[in-house]
Amino acid sequence: MLPEYCFPVSENACENGRCVRRRNSMASVTLKNVKKIYPFNGDDAKKKKKKKGEEAPEKKVNLQITDKGVVAVQEFSVDIKDKEFIVLVGPSGCGKSTTLRMIAGLEEISEGELYIGDRLVNDVAPKDRDIAMVFQNYALYPHMTVYENMAFALKLRHAPKDEIDKKVKEAAEILDITQYLGRKPKALSGGQRQRVAIGRAIVRNPQVMLMDEPLSNLDAKLRNQMRAEIIKMRETINTTFIYVTHDQTEAMTLGDRIVIMKDGEVQQIGTPQEVFNHPHNLFVATFIGTPQMNLFENAKLVKENGKYAVKLDCLTVPLSQEKQDRLAANNVPEQDVVLGVRPEHITLADEGITGTVDVSELMGSSVHLHVTSMGRDVVMVVSTMNMTTAEVSALSHGNTVKYNFPGHVCHLFSKETGLNLEG
Repeated sequence: MLPEYCFPVSENACENGRCVRRRNSMASVTLKNVKKIYPFNGDDAKKKKKKKGEEAPEKKVNLQITDKGVVAVQEFSVDIKDKEFIVLVGPSGCGKSTTLRMIAGLEEISEGELYIGDRLVNDVAPKDRDIAMVFQNYALYPHMTVYENMAFALKLRHAPKDEIDKKVKEAAEILDITQYLGRKPKALSGGQRQRVAIGRAIVRNPQVMLMDEPLSNLDAKLRNQMRAEIIKMRETINTTFIYVTHDQTEAMTLGDRIVIMKDGEVQQIGTPQEVFNHPHNLFVATFIGTPQMNLFENAKLVKENGKYAVKLDCLTVPLSQEKQDRLAANNVPEQDVVLGVRPEHITLADEGITGTVDVSELMGSSVHLHVTSMGRDVVMVVSTMNMTTAEVSALSHGNTVKYNFPGHVCHLFSKETGLNLEG
């Protein structure tokens, strides 16, 4: 049996002058109907008991509440492939960090099964799961140097000195922090500290790397830089990543697939392109994309000469053939719908729906227009690349504009269920 400090890796290889770690073992992660229930404490239990005929207290959360307690994560199922980069994304309190902590072994699984590779790990201690976790607050030892912080876990495992030195220097090279090995955390910037925290995790060569909002404490510029570094690092260390964030930009740029969560439930799992182009429901549609998707609740899906079209105010928009086929396959009848159109898909035109400009935000190569139209706020992104200064100036407060959009950018949602009618 291998000592605890030995890891199942093949020989390190060099690509483009950089050390690349290669694995022999599979690092897939499978969650089957995983549920997390937080039981009521004593006070909650007393509040829950009520006399017959007494009305139940008003819910203060949107999470499901059962006799057992509050359900923080509901029936979570996903198959994560070896070396895949999965991002869990959603608003605060949706259950994404709780899910990550269950994978790490820091939270007990109430129901369901968790596999790492082909091993059931529900009752396996965190130290025995071959995972590493990077926390939001770095969690570095302030009295230790960067080298000592990165080497600490291996020292606890009594790894040989030369083995520790080799792994620490390899990780430092990957993360470009070799020059900081002799410094203490207080002498580093936020981005450098986060690299050290990541380095401390990867020296262990884990099967699975867990990252809990690692960039949330950084400013915008550093977040952009660190996103690029994580993408580079992912190609280098060659392991499975599970990443938690509330920032949809991080989710879209980092993830091979995205798991979108709300109130403890999975709303959609798919590639960034899939969730952007084909949102499963209204929540996904409005959560993914910046600025947020416009929703028109007074639209109507009609059939004209056997072809679907959507009517909105004075505008009738024939749908693309792809959408025609999907709607026909689902036998979708004529009905009132919620029409979704992304701001970047709306274009100014000579003919179309009329609106009045309320706010004009110049973003450099584009203008974000907030237009009052049909009694609601409509946001559109207008490119200024081919516009004159006078034309840009005309897009100011109080001016009237007309706009329309083509059929292939229309998203149709049921008014009753909020689900995408295309399936």
